Amino acid sequence: MDRYAVFGNPVGHSKSPLIHSWFAKQTAQALSYEAILAPVDGFADSWFSFVAAGGRGGNVTVPFKEQAYQLAEQLSERALQAGAVNTLYIDKSGVLCGDNTDGLGLVADLTRLGAQLQDASILVLGAGGACRGVVGPLLVAGVKHIHIANRTAAKAEAIAALFDGRVTASGYEQVPAEKWSLVINATSSGLDQQRPPLAEQHLKHCTLAYDMLYGKEPTAFLIWCQQQGVPQCADGLGMLVSQAAESFAIWRGVKPDVTPVLHQLTAMVKA
Repeated sequence: MDRYAVFGNPVGHSKSPLIHSWFAKQTAQALSYEAILAPVDGFADSWFSFVAAGGRGGNVTVPFKEQAYQLAEQLSERALQAGAVNTLYIDKSGVLCGDNTDGLGLVADLTRLGAQLQDASILVLGAGGACRGVVGPLLVAGVKHIHIANRTAAKAEAIAALFDGRVTASGYEQVPAEKWSLVINATSSGLDQQRPPLAEQHLKHCTLAYDMLYGKEPTAFLIWCQQQGVPQCADGLGMLVSQAAESFAIWRGVKPDVTPVLHQLTAMVKA
């Protein structure tokens, strides 16, 4: 049986083994998928031990995405743009390949939610790895303008500089007055029940507010957006399942149906 795993530290909270077991059942694929707690300074050793024991591919989560990027012998364009890898696999010629499906997962979930990405103006909050990983796929999806806002403007500007003129950046107080139809929180502020310091005027034309974090309760950002009258708010659970589906398709050559798995996971997480 082919072996797959998610590598992280911590990793006990990961929903990936559950998601991939559901995908495998749905697509009649014979595989196992486990969570591996790798030492903070020992990701490469953990990966090679896994491969030596028959491992075929893996997902990579915090804090190892940049280490996986360095380890991979061949990188996809998405991984190069993201500067990080969340999907590893060994191809037919034995080359270790790295990809990043986070942005694909976000685009898929936004599409599922009915967001109009073609010619859209999108505001992304935060300038960490979560932001950098999704800019390229959003542009490929036809987004007209992405503005990255961050407490430290220089960090946002550094990401914008990796792309063309469709991507701009500033601090929160300098966000341009544009008709932002979609506002995405790519910060981890929700972990502390906080929200980014965005002025409410930038939500005036927002039809969908999205937080990449997920949990049993809405994040402070999503609660605030609801209070400001944003008609649709969503967390990152759909992105999690959608990026997993993209990884599964890379490994197995078959794309699972996200909808039933997302329904099962939502019922579990929100219970």
